[in-house]
This record gives sequence, C-alpha cells and structure tokens, in this order.
Amino acid sequence: MIPKTMPLTSSRVPIVQPEISGPSLQLQRALMAGWLIVTDAAALAAAFRLAYWVRFDLQITVAPEVIESPSTYFQLAVTLIPLWLLLFALSSLYDPQAKLGGIRETSRCFSACTVATMLVVVATFLVPTFVVSRLWVIAVWLLSFFLVSANRFIQRRVLYALRRRGYLLRPAIIVGTNEEARSLASFLADTQSSGVRMLGFVATRAHQSSPSMPVPILGRTAEVAALATRHGVEDVIVAITALPREELLWLCEELDALPVQLRLSSGLYELLTTRVEVRQLGPMPLLSLLKLRLDPTEALLKSAFERTAAFLGLLLLAPFLAGLAIWIRLDSPGPVFHRRRVLGVGGETFDAFKFRTMYVDGQARLAEQPDAVAQLQAHHKLKVDPRITKAGQFLRRYSLDELPQLFNVLVGQMALVGPRMITPEEAAKYGRQRMNLLSVRPGMTGLWQVSGRSDLTYEERVRIDMYYVRNYSLWLDLQILFIETLPAVVKGKGAY
Repeated sequence: MIPKTMPLTSSRVPIVQPEISGPSLQLQRALMAGWLIVTDAAALAAAFRLAYWVRFDLQITVAPEVIESPSTYFQLAVTLIPLWLLLFALSSLYDPQAKLGGIRETSRCFSACTVATMLVVVATFLVPTFVVSRLWVIAVWLLSFFLVSANRFIQRRVLYALRRRGYLLRPAIIVGTNEEARSLASFLADTQSSGVRMLGFVATRAHQSSPSMPVPILGRTAEVAALATRHGVEDVIVAITALPREELLWLCEELDALPVQLRLSSGLYELLTTRVEVRQLGPMPLLSLLKLRLDPTEALLKSAFERTAAFLGLLLLAPFLAGLAIWIRLDSPGPVFHRRRVLGVGGETFDAFKFRTMYVDGQARLAEQPDAVAQLQAHHKLKVDPRITKAGQFLRRYSLDELPQLFNVLVGQMALVGPRMITPEEAAKYGRQRMNLLSVRPGMTGLWQVSGRSDLTYEERVRIDMYYVRNYSLWLDLQILFIETLPAVVKGKGAY
C-alpha cells in the first residue's frame, strides 16, 4: 500500500533512481501511446457493438422505422472510431508530456466523446440521407465514455507498474542542496505518482560541501546547461530557497534555449505544495494557499458518495446499533455514546461520536497505574487499558465503537476514508504538517487503519497520514474502504 522508499521526514537522504537498460525513453513513450490507441480502439469497438445490441437486439427504441442492417452500423463504426481517436489525440490523451489521471483524464474523455457524438448528430441534420437510430447514438455516446474511461483506469495501473520497474520516467535534476531540495527529492522518489527519475542535484554558488550530507551532486549551477544536455534531462526542478534572486534569474535565462521544462518550487516546502496554487491577480501570477486539499469536483464526488453510503449504513445497521447500545448500558453504568472533541477541515472543532468503551470512573482506575499513565502520554495508546469495559474490549477489537461516526459523515464533519482524527492538543505533534492534515476531513478509516492501527509508532502514523493527504484519489479511497479495511477489522490486528 505505502511505498517502502517513502521517507519518514523531509530531512531523510533522498533516493536517486539509477537508469535502467532497455528501450530509449522516446521508444517507450511511442509504445505506450500506441498501446493506448489500440486499447481505446478496442473499447470503442465494444461500445459500438453494445449500442447496436441495446437498440436492435433488445428492441429498445424511440423510432422503430430506422434501418437496422448490421452492415450499415458496422461501416459506421469503422468510419467513426478513427474520429473518436482523433478527438482523443486533440484532447492530449496521447501526449506523453500531459500529466493525466483521475478526474482530469476522465473529463477529457467525456468532452471528446461528447464532441464526437455531437458531430454525428449534426451530420444527420446536414445530410438528409444519413439516418441512424437516435437511441443508438445516445448509447454510443454513453458506452464509449464509460468503456474508454474504464480502459484508461486499467492502463493507468499498467503505467504505474511500469514506472515502479523504472520505465517511462522523465529524467530530472534538482537545483539546490538545502532542506527544501532534499524534501522535494524525497517525495519525487515515489516514481509511481511523480513519473520522475531523479538523477541528482546541482549545487548552487552558496553550497558548502559537507561529509554529513551524502547526496549525489552532479555539478554546480554554472554547468547546469551542460549537465542537462549530457544526461538528457527533461525536468530541471529548482528549490528557490536555495538560490539568491540573481542566480535564479541567470538560471532561467540559461535554460530558456534548451528543450527542458523548468519547474520552480513554491519555497514553502513545509506545505509540500499540497495547498498551493498559481492564480492570476490582475496581470500578476501569484501563489495562493488553498483551504482545501481537493479540487471542487473531487470534493463533490467524495462527499456525495460518502454521505450516501453513511445514510444507507445507518439505515441498514439501525437494529444492530440498537443492540450494541443495549449491551453497553447493561455492561456498565454510564451513557451509551462518548463525544470526543477533535479537529476537522481548517482546524474547526467538532464532536466525533463513538460508543462508550470506558468506565465512567476510568481516569481514577488509570491513576492507580503510573506506568500506564506514562505510556499513554508517550504514545496516546495503551495495549492493556484499565479504563476499558468488557463490552468496550470487543467493540474496539473490531472497530464497532466507531460506527456512530457514520452520523458525523452524514452531516459532513468526517469522511469514510481520511487521515486519523486528532485532538487540538495532539495537533502540535504534527508541527507544520498539521496544515496539510487539516486540509481534508478526518476519516472513520484510512491508511493508518489498514497499516497496523495501534501497533504503529506515532511517527509512522504521521507519515501515513501525510502520504494519504498528498496522494488522495477516489480510487485510493475505494481500495482502502472495500479491499483493505474489512480484512484489517476482521483480523483485529493492532486494535486496542
């Protein structure tokens, strides 16, 4: 689930990937583009055939007088599939330099399929002899979008697997050797998401060599053009806090004539660029700090899916939840629910609901065991907790105590999948990382839940939370929710 190479902190020595032997990068890209064209064409052929089946084999119709000759629609498919592929190409869906994936790639597929379908509709108006089933056209539109999007999802998995093996990676160097430069290299070392092969660093004029900093330095800024040419570099990534302004301007001018992409960091490496965006204010491009990690479309889809799932979960589990509530009341005196004050998006506080799993006099019971108090202060967890009731031990083992948080999800305070919720006092342990953590809603489950739960050290929990925040996608949520969480809960590993 989490790459073993991902650093625990930004100060850890970056990982530089060696070049593998094999086809050239240009040939790899050509083969990948060709494979995408072939698989997209296969998906479109399936869409055209299914559309014919829906209209003529199932006899679903709004205009039964149209011609239903299979040869007519076969010829249409042979003619129109190249049109769809051409529009995909014009939408940069085969551009190796376009960083696609997720919502962006899906939206381009939808736009291209819609434009192609509209061209068919326009042709039926302009050419009186061109008559096709309207339902067939609608079916082709919807099925082509769905099947091509499904194909792209599969091919992204193929691409990620190839990147992990060292293929289809853009050669890159980082200008700078300070903390920001090493932080950038650390997170770009996740080749699956970055698509970058780090070759090394370029030292600035102010760089002082240090034996305690074992990083590969290829040369100095005066040699950057020669280094980029010699190593076939495509991305020159500049840690702007490592260079004085005059040296940075010189570097931009020096690389302007080379076929390389110059990328400037935000300078706010503590934020890891997850909440930074370039926006135009009048004629000036300025960096804006975003309040939310997800873009509006991602946030809407995530919220709609999770609130619907929470509503259905509460509805279906109502009898079971009522039974647990009765057991808790019979097991020990006290309320059924426990409210924990935690931080949400933007640092807003709210009460997260849980079934009560502790005795009402739990603090007094804990105070009688000084060793347990010390362990709790250090790790925020106790393996053997004298405060927990008998019913609470069972509830915690299988995470049933967290089911009332479905209500928090329903009202939009929490997510089904997200980083671990933290208290206001605990936020200080995240340092500046808390700005990233609080840019998304905390989750009922998450990477920390399926990666060891309470068996993890606190540093590991922070690292896993930060990995989720930086790498969020709807597909990652679905994988955690439906593939990872259930086995983790059933095994009860790390739950106490």
